[in-house]
Amino acid sequence: MDLQLKNKVVLITASSKGIGKATAELFLNEGCKVIICSSNSDNLKSATEELKSITGSKPLSGICDLNKPEDLKNIVKIAREEFGRIDILVNNCGGPVPGMFDDLDDSKWQHAVDQVLMSVVRLTREVLPYMKENNWGRIINITSLSVKQPVDNLMLSNSLRSAVTAFAKTLSNEVGENNITINNVAPGYTLTSRLHELAEIKAKNSGVTKDEIFNEMASIVPMKRLADPKEVAAAIVFLASEQAGYITGQTIPVDGGVIKSTY
Repeated sequence: MDLQLKNKVVLITASSKGIGKATAELFLNEGCKVIICSSNSDNLKSATEELKSITGSKPLSGICDLNKPEDLKNIVKIAREEFGRIDILVNNCGGPVPGMFDDLDDSKWQHAVDQVLMSVVRLTREVLPYMKENNWGRIINITSLSVKQPVDNLMLSNSLRSAVTAFAKTLSNEVGENNITINNVAPGYTLTSRLHELAEIKAKNSGVTKDEIFNEMASIVPMKRLADPKEVAAAIVFLASEQAGYITGQTIPVDGGVIKSTY
């Protein structure tokens, strides 16, 4: 299937590793012009070279701390100056700190609000004018299975990724007439550094090994395995395609069936 994405300009945040990097790889393979970013310069350099080696195309890259509004403006400026526009925005971010309600003070809540919710709001605000001007755009937010089935000890992620989902649904109603779609992809248990971090915490608290925690996670998934980041990335790339032009305001789980709800 030709997804008709060649030469589309794609900005992917938090894309030096995990799902973000896997998404960049697939877009590069589709012939897109890709901008990756990270707050870690070493990770960004390594990802840039690895993506060039794998795909034969070198992404544009820039430092961007999602909690800093000036960094968000700057990464859009870099893309705009190089390519003249942004066609596709993939909003990705690392998970906020785990914890139960009593573990989280105002500073942790505020940091998570900026990281998870306001980074999406601010970047969307930056790119929408270009998309409206071109009467075409795709915004895809990477959230979590927790927007449909809250995960214990992830109070911040459960709350704020759900806020992103509500934001996306509301905005999709406002910009549909501009041929702009807004969707979310909700990964399940995916083999990223975030999952390794959460598994290590749970293993320490439970007195077992990390591999045992991974096996426990896989055991509750109907497919009996954890996801590869590229499986999530594939859904993101499809939602950016011409063929997905009538899908908007939706949250698409890529979870191996672990979410129990029927809607």
